[in-house]
Amino acid sequence: MKKVFIIASLFANISIYSQTFTLKSNELGGQATSKQAFNSFGCNGENVSPQLFWENPPLGTKSFAVTIFDEDAPTGSGWWHWLIFDIPSTTSELKSGAGNISLNLSPKGSLQSITDFKSTGYGGPCPPEGSKAHKYVVTIFALKTDKLGLDTTANPALVGFMLEQNKLEKASLIFYDKR
Repeated sequence: MKKVFIIASLFANISIYSQTFTLKSNELGGQATSKQAFNSFGCNGENVSPQLFWENPPLGTKSFAVTIFDEDAPTGSGWWHWLIFDIPSTTSELKSGAGNISLNLSPKGSLQSITDFKSTGYGGPCPPEGSKAHKYVVTIFALKTDKLGLDTTANPALVGFMLEQNKLEKASLIFYDKR
């Protein structure tokens, strides 16, 4: 009987540790679609932020934040497409279009700050014509604080700094786009 208990206990511990913080989407695949693409700068997309959901946040999570970053933008410092933070810990999904501030689809209490488009909310992919495929990193941060103490005028560098200072864990998805 002792052996059975030890083995059962071992399997219970394995299943606990196999549950990792994970970011998923029912809309995003490996490539951006016209639905996510920007609708300016020569791009003709719908500029709709993707549906995202997450599972297994770490113990102690008090809020979440989501960012989308293009590390291949020809700027020397990448390009921030979306920064949404102060997402309540009871939330586990962002609906498609939540990045459009006028639609009021983002979780109550969350804030969306300035992107590199110099506006709040989501701005979709729009890599320069003829450039290589750009890598877009969508990251969710599980945070140890309810609020970052920032407002909608916070620039991406400040938001990024505060996310790193308050992060418990993060998980990412990657997709690509090319024109």
